[in-house]
Amino acid sequence: MKRFFSPNINHRGRIARGVIGSLCLIAGIITVDFSLCVGLVFVVAGLFALFEAVRGWCLARACGIKTKI
Repeated sequence: MKRFFSPNINHRGRIARGVIGSLCLIAGIITVDFSLCVGLVFVVAGLFALFEAVRGWCLARACGIKTKI
């Protein structure tokens, strides 16, 4: 399990996931006023992307899917 959570993205990937996470989080906070369910999905996705950025880990890459960034 330790190998699964080892860092697997570089600096560019971390920045990309941080930007995506921030945008999803902002969209979720704005959307939650209109639809609670959709807003919560955006917030959870944004928090997960920020976790990936901070950790330097990508779920898709850990599962063997090749990503460009």
